Amino acid sequence: MADSATETVKKTVEATTAKTQAQAEKFQAAGQQAFREGIDKSVASMTELNAHGKKNLEALVESATAAQKGAEALSQQSLGFAKKSWEDGVAAAQSIAQARSVQELVELQTTYAKSAMEAYLAQLTKAADVMTSSVKDSFKPINERVTASVEKFQAAR
Repeated sequence: MADSATETVKKTVEATTAKTQAQAEKFQAAGQQAFREGIDKSVASMTELNAHGKKNLEALVESATAAQKGAEALSQQSLGFAKKSWEDGVAAAQSIAQARSVQELVELQTTYAKSAMEAYLAQLTKAADVMTSSVKDSFKPINERVTASVEKFQAAR
């Protein structure tokens, strides 16, 4: 009888051990699977984050390039205006120097002042247009990236 009871206990312990071992193996397999999935998701997220960062950097470079082009255009425009203004001023001075009367001198001076002011105002308008265009072109890639980021974050919700 003692052998029978011992045998029953032994079988119960073996069955319980087998069940426990099977349960532990299931938990271990599930843990490994969850760990792999977590690593895969992390790697995918890092890849996506790197791609997003690269696009952001490209947008900054594009923005800086557009700003530089705008500054160059404005500089060229200003140099052209300065040269023309200088030439007009020299021509006006020569014309004024040849005036034969005070009235002619005042008329030449008035005409030059009026044309110089009109040219200056036209130049200011052109410069404002170049600046406006440059700012728009400079911020366009950054705005596109911000919009893409906002859309990405809203989609992730």
